[in-house]
Amino acid sequence: MSTAQVQKATSVAVPLSVGALVAVALGVYGRLHDPTGVAINLAGFSSFLAVKTWLATLAAVLGLVQLASAVALYRGHPKVAPLHRWSGRAAVAATLPVVAHCLYALGFQYDEPRILIHSLLGCFFYGAFVAKMLTLTRTDAPKWLLPVVGGALFTALIGLWLTSALWFFTTFGVIR
Repeated sequence: MSTAQVQKATSVAVPLSVGALVAVALGVYGRLHDPTGVAINLAGFSSFLAVKTWLATLAAVLGLVQLASAVALYRGHPKVAPLHRWSGRAAVAATLPVVAHCLYALGFQYDEPRILIHSLLGCFFYGAFVAKMLTLTRTDAPKWLLPVVGGALFTALIGLWLTSALWFFTTFGVIR
């Protein structure tokens, strides 16, 4: 194997491996940590589940902005780059209170298929996020890697929304 081939393989293997390690570490922590069941309620919401639902919905909407702006960037419209960066930052920021609550208060659960899928997607989401951030810093990465990792991140986010917010809205209603 030539030096160039090793470098190209490394440019793919490092971000994906670190992302996988982050996903596994979150899953292990979530499973081994004793959930507290304690949640923080915010004024104006009936429960922290409602807060998490609306934050997840905000993140999903921002994820759609990410998808649209990524397509525009790949079509040669660099003016949307700030929108892409800031909507991504805001989307991840919206998920931080949610993941903190999920890991701290609930842990990694597998009692029901929906909850197991949600737990797996949550770990995968942050692993994909780390892989995307590491891919962005690699100038030697193949051009296909960033859209693949970004697509995985978007898919995980929508899967998380479907297994949490959609479930909440269909079970309890939009206004609760």
